Amino acid sequence: MRRATASAVLEGIFSGSLSPEEHVMEIYDNIKKWEPKVKGFITLLDEEAVLRRAKEVESLLKDGKRPPLAGLVVAVKDNISTKFAPTTAGSRMLSGYVPPFNATTVERLLAAGAIIIGKTNMDEFAMGSTTELSAFWPTHNPWDLERVPGGSSGGSAAVLAYGGADLALGSDTGGSVRLPAAYTATVGLKPTYGLVSRYGLIPYANSLEQISPMARSVKDVAMLLDVVSGHDPFDATTLNVGPTRTSSVAPEDPSKLSICVPHEMIDGSDPPVRSTILKLLDRLEAEGVKVSYDASLPSAPDALPVYYTIALAEAASNLARYDGKLYPFVVLRPNYTETVTSTRSEGFGREVKRRILLGVMALSEGYRDEFYVAAAKGRRIIRDEVLGMTKKCIIAGAVSPAPPPRLGERISDPLKLYALDVYTVIANLAGVPSLAVPAGFYDGLPLGVQFMASPLEEGKLMALGQLVEDVTGLRGVMA
Repeated sequence: MRRATASAVLEGIFSGSLSPEEHVMEIYDNIKKWEPKVKGFITLLDEEAVLRRAKEVESLLKDGKRPPLAGLVVAVKDNISTKFAPTTAGSRMLSGYVPPFNATTVERLLAAGAIIIGKTNMDEFAMGSTTELSAFWPTHNPWDLERVPGGSSGGSAAVLAYGGADLALGSDTGGSVRLPAAYTATVGLKPTYGLVSRYGLIPYANSLEQISPMARSVKDVAMLLDVVSGHDPFDATTLNVGPTRTSSVAPEDPSKLSICVPHEMIDGSDPPVRSTILKLLDRLEAEGVKVSYDASLPSAPDALPVYYTIALAEAASNLARYDGKLYPFVVLRPNYTETVTSTRSEGFGREVKRRILLGVMALSEGYRDEFYVAAAKGRRIIRDEVLGMTKKCIIAGAVSPAPPPRLGERISDPLKLYALDVYTVIANLAGVPSLAVPAGFYDGLPLGVQFMASPLEEGKLMALGQLVEDVTGLRGVMA
């Protein structure tokens, strides 16, 4: 690769020193080198078709047009609908399914001149934190092929880390772009709930999830967010706001930035994670940022059970549609009941079935008040605490309690797997934006830090994120 950031690629394309076609060939060179080892894609689009798209973009440039993502190569998580490629959500249940429409975010990418290269691997129906629970194959971390890239958007993060795309879309229900970003030295943003359309996103937990931008630098994430954000008449949950303009946000004066570090957002993390984040905060403090360590989110310890109760209840409802009638995968039996039972038994993986059963229990008569209603009340308490704190400062904390685990290390124990989300689920429950950026390395493994702000304060997060990159020098790094 000649250029590590999408912004640098765009500069070359607009200046005429790099053509979209040349750039696509560079990307394919990286894919041919890395993909057999990493396995970040489920579906790679035909190279000739992608080059034709590059020529179309080149024609636009020759006509004097300058689409905001002209010639940039984008990878799309495989739970985001594309009518030109299969969309499996990492599940056998949707193998062979090609949607009849594009997600709104995909339409906006194409209108912006982006070149979509493929669909990335993920934990089945976004239910996982390591991208080992895909029905197809696990994805490996390019920084250490024996370790996981995080999940569930691990394919998108891994592809970015080795240079198989300039930008990527993931989805974040409880940390699914921030955890992979932290494990691969990339950048992931969970936007304010409702800022980005969910139309065309195969649902896991509707009230928590957001299609989310990923890239190798904060500025690149901002550039992608500006394209995919804004109200969508096809999605009733989108906010009545226009697209963001975060890519034009000027760097903030460090002395005007205030960070709070609730002890609940870092307590319990492994020593390398804790020390790396504290060293970074010390360096930010030396730049003039105000950092407070006496903050507290008292309800944070309850966030994980609250999150999983709500998420699994919504998942049980959402996945009821997979009964062998609507989608290609079906196991035919003599009657409807047996057909549904066999289709769901063979189509869903073990983890998905576990979560459906737990979700059904949380919603069942006799348990609903004890579990789901109690979790909904807990969610409100957590949201109020987070909103109260973000009015005063940006919240900082760990993304993951541990460095990237080895393949197979966590998935044998569901509780250890779920614990990887302990810090990230808070932003989803509160509906606030959260940005994960590289904080440093430990024994050659990437570690990340996350920041949370008030709703629609993505610009403030971008300003702080760029300052972090200036301090660490970790902008546009690749494996």
